[in-house]
Amino acid sequence: MEQQPDEKRMKLRYAGTCRICDVAIPARAEAVYERATKTVRCLVHADATSAAPPAIDDPTTEPSSEGVGVPGASARREFDRRRHAREQRVRARNPKLGGLILALSEDPQSTTAWNTGALGEERLGNRLNELSNDSLRVLHDRRIPGTRANIDHLAVTPTGIWVIDAKKYKGRPALKAQGGVFRQRVEKLRVGSRDCNSLVDGMLRQVNVVESVLLPGDRPEGSGRPWGGVPVRGVLCFVDADWPLIGGSFTIRDVDVMWPKKLYPLLQADGPLKAAEIVEIHRHLAERLPPA
Repeated sequence: MEQQPDEKRMKLRYAGTCRICDVAIPARAEAVYERATKTVRCLVHADATSAAPPAIDDPTTEPSSEGVGVPGASARREFDRRRHAREQRVRARNPKLGGLILALSEDPQSTTAWNTGALGEERLGNRLNELSNDSLRVLHDRRIPGTRANIDHLAVTPTGIWVIDAKKYKGRPALKAQGGVFRQRVEKLRVGSRDCNSLVDGMLRQVNVVESVLLPGDRPEGSGRPWGGVPVRGVLCFVDADWPLIGGSFTIRDVDVMWPKKLYPLLQADGPLKAAEIVEIHRHLAERLPPA
């Protein structure tokens, strides 16, 4: 069976949403359909490379080599790797019917979870790129040294550094507390019926990593205020969760839990850090935490 292309420009049978810019695309409108992930891109992003932030050559404004990174890049690579490996296995075991089996079957959840994660990072990251300016600098998909883990997004702003983990989960995030007067209070994060306390642990580790590269001994002597005093905040940002109309955001163990539109004004708020300091910290983080 002839293998179909991974994407096709076509008129949509049903309405959809661009996976890059989150713009609604009505039925019968032209768009790019991505077969592998069953997602669509608007014609503004018909060329997938347009999702990447533009390179800026001015060494006074952007990191000199690696750039800001591409949102969701490592999750997208892992999804493609797993999907390609499965396709090779199926075709090797079924030389004649492999194409038909692949067309009629779905990827396992352990594979599609990487696509879901990549979609959340891409959507949030591309919006952060749009908001970035002299006083809001972002980095995406940064490798944590010595591990295979990564940090989804970093934002350096006048109020400090924000470590942002994008999650595309269904259900309502909620803070569940146990204990109180006679027992030690224990806080847990749940999304719907799902126990997500490990996400809080992971975010606290990411914050510690960022704080460790801001220690006074990690920068030249006499180069301004010590970075160790710059606030570092961790955020779990749930992209498609079932948030209530009023309230909803909360803080658990010093980690903020919210949705994208709640986060954006916080990143744009005024604070003590000046543009020159933001550029310097941004460059330092880009060098110490390279792209994943």
